[in-house]
Amino acid sequence: MNLFDLSLRLSGFNIEAARKKIEQIQAVSDSKYRAYLHENRAEIVKYHLNNTRFYKKLAAGNSEWENLPVLTKANLQQPLSERLSKDFTSKNVYVGKTSGSAGHPFVFAKDKWSHALSWASFYSAYAKAEIDLSHDYQARFYGLATGGNSRYKERFKDLISGRYRLPIFDLSEAKMTAFLAIFKKKKKFTYIYGYTSSIVLFAKFLAQKNIVLKEICPSLKLCIVTSEMLFNEDRIIVEKQLGVPLRNEYGASETGLIAFENNDGKLQIDSKLLYVEILDDNDKIVPAETEGRVVITSLYNKAHPIIRYDIGDLGILSQESSAKKMILKKLTGRKSDFAVLPSGKVVPGLAFYYVTKKIIDNDSSVKEFVITQTHTNAFLIKYVSNFEMDQNLVKKLKKELAAYLEPNLDVLLIRKDVIARSKSGKLKQFTSHVNT
Repeated sequence: MNLFDLSLRLSGFNIEAARKKIEQIQAVSDSKYRAYLHENRAEIVKYHLNNTRFYKKLAAGNSEWENLPVLTKANLQQPLSERLSKDFTSKNVYVGKTSGSAGHPFVFAKDKWSHALSWASFYSAYAKAEIDLSHDYQARFYGLATGGNSRYKERFKDLISGRYRLPIFDLSEAKMTAFLAIFKKKKKFTYIYGYTSSIVLFAKFLAQKNIVLKEICPSLKLCIVTSEMLFNEDRIIVEKQLGVPLRNEYGASETGLIAFENNDGKLQIDSKLLYVEILDDNDKIVPAETEGRVVITSLYNKAHPIIRYDIGDLGILSQESSAKKMILKKLTGRKSDFAVLPSGKVVPGLAFYYVTKKIIDNDSSVKEFVITQTHTNAFLIKYVSNFEMDQNLVKKLKKELAAYLEPNLDVLLIRKDVIARSKSGKLKQFTSHVNT
């Protein structure tokens, strides 16, 4: 048992029993798995209708699954004490806070058994990727509190968890040179974990230096990216420059692990602990291969209801999915990330990413960018580069935007040395300030 396992145990999280429970769930046969999911979702609904005043009021007398309300982040923006189940207080639960990257931060809670199961599920998923969370050493590309007790807590948690944090608020060339020196010096990292955009930027830095990271850190065997969209072009450069395979992780602090890339390269939903639906705007299940809202139910959290919870993402369920092996064919981004153009045309923020990346990748000096819609017909593109973008490339970029979106859009480009991240360390690549 490592220090982190011990700390979980001392805090009342029975990680050993949780691992055994995960093994029991995994042993449920394919033919019986749908029954397992339906029985557990019915049980958690019954529990909260009987024990959670907040949820009973929200459900308004409904108990049939299809008639239950879809829980939104806005529903949860009220004091935690008013949302907790009977017999639970902030003293006997795990309490966390969402990053607020979607504009709706809130405090949430998990009972200790539920939180232990979440950790056990992470252990299980990582083990299938040949990563042992109890012993393997992690290089963590992540945010870090700037001061106070939070900073010391994060550093202490890193120490007992077997990881070394590389703070990503400053991703200048000088800082990434310092990161590289750490890899050269320590030479014992087993895997890299962190926000997609930061790791992609580090990979581009390595490409400029003609360095393959595994050649200077031979112990490295895997990279796991999380919290932000992963595009195939970015996967290619990360795997090439790190010299190791990449796995994509999809999770949220309030739900735990949602999906993890399996050995077949598919993003497999963690249906051991979660019941996941893809719904349309009328809260109806959409067919496989159809885009919809990702809605999640935590099957074991008795402290706080996470039932039919709209996490704010859009996704597509693969046709090959089964109850036990649900595959997210595609995550298409946050449902709030779209722009309304002067013509009334609505386009997802990803459209701007594809267009700009297609052009900017032709200019190796451009490392990353963010796009902001400032007015209906006006967009600001901030990009990181050592020098101003060539005017011919600027013209080509504007031409592609006009062809792909619509004509007569105003585009302003501003070069930056570094693009600021959010407080959590995430990079939001598209934002609209236009009321839609």
